[in-house]
Amino acid sequence: MTTITRESDELRDLDADVRRAWKTYSERLHGLSGTEYEDAESVCWSELQRELRRLERRRKLLSRTIS
Repeated sequence: MTTITRESDELRDLDADVRRAWKTYSERLHGLSGTEYEDAESVCWSELQRELRRLERRRKLLSRTIS
């Protein structure tokens, strides 16, 4: 039972990390416009995608543990 609870907590943490990644992306672009926005958005999008892929890899590893 403890293992299931720990893994459920880890999945919730992963969900929170995904929300945090999107929030960070949004906050970094907030208030920007024009060329400044376009330049920053490209970099921020790449960083967001890299973080989401990292979190997805963690989720897959955790899913294998749960199965």
